[in-house]
Order: sequence, then structure tokens, then C-alpha cells
Amino acid sequence: MTLDSKIFVGLKSTRKKSAPTSQPAGPKCQWDGCEKIGTHRAPVGPGAEGLYLLFCLEHVKDYNKGYSFTTAPSDADVARYQKEATTGSRATFGTRVQQATEIPIPSTVRSGSAKTLNARRDAQNRVQKNGIPVRKLKVLEAKAFETLGLSPEATPEEIRSRYKERLKMHHPDANQGNRTSEDELRASIEAHKILKLNGFC
Repeated sequence: MTLDSKIFVGLKSTRKKSAPTSQPAGPKCQWDGCEKIGTHRAPVGPGAEGLYLLFCLEHVKDYNKGYSFTTAPSDADVARYQKEATTGSRATFGTRVQQATEIPIPSTVRSGSAKTLNARRDAQNRVQKNGIPVRKLKVLEAKAFETLGLSPEATPEEIRSRYKERLKMHHPDANQGNRTSEDELRASIEAHKILKLNGFC
């Protein structure tokens, strides 16, 4: 069988000739100095949703490495959110605080309860004429002043002179050895010791 045979005359090759390679068409890469085709989209940034830049594969990788896909709020926004979260985003009304110019008295309005009236009276009694508050006496201190026969406002000199008087009055040597007033002497010594330890004299 030869190539001129009738069998081969009507047959044509089904293989198509390869078309010449054409340059891919499309937008240019938006990276500075790049001449390739930009086929990959990259987001522009926060505040520009829906807008994209076009890069080639190499430059879209570089762009994505430095791009933050989370829109992190600023420190001021975070602080404002935390403040609003504590009150539940409700408006709050504060009270104005004024500095006290005098020693506070528990209440100036009569409430009728004995506790309030006594607290007000005690607070007024603790304030001296010059405005300096006097601390409340403890039980032993009040008893010591009572033993010496002095008021709680007594000065240190008055306390010392009264103590010396009571020593001379109740000492057994001053009473010709009579020991009947020895208990008063002990009480005076203890009272003076308590007042001295607490800074009254």
C-alpha cells in the first residue's frame, strides 16, 4: 500500500497547530516598578471596604505580610469602651463633692432617735472653743481624771500639782503612820500613771 492510495486521500490530521504564545492580558501590577500583570486582589485597608489593589503573585505575598487584617482599635477607643461597659452604656449622674470646711456633726436635723441626738451632742462637746477637736476619753482615762478630781480639760501642770497634793495628803508619813488612806494613795498613783502613759502630763 502506497501513500497515494485512495484510503489515505480523504484523511486529514486532527492535530491542530499550536498557536503562538500570546502575552496574558490584564491590568498592570500596582507595585512600584513592577511590569507584571496584577491578577491578585489585596484589600486597601480599614475605612475603604470593597476597594482592592491589584498585584502580581510575588508582590501580593509581600503586601499581605505587612497588612493587618484585624482593625485594632486605638487605646482611646479601648478606654472609652471599658468605661461604657462598666455602666452598661447608661448615662450616670454623679454627685458633687465639696471639701469640708468644719468638723462634721453627725446630723443637724432632728430625727427623733436618741442615738442621733446623743451623737450630735457628743460631737459638739468634743469641739473646743478654738475649733480643735478633743479625742474621746477612754474608760480608764476618765476614771483617772475623776480619781484626781480634775476635769478632762485640765492642763499638764494642773495634773502634776494635783498629784503632788494628793501624795502629801494620803501618804502615811503625813498622817502620823495612819494607813487608812493608803487605798486613796494607790489610786492617785495609778491615775497619774495612766494619764502620763497616755500623754496628758
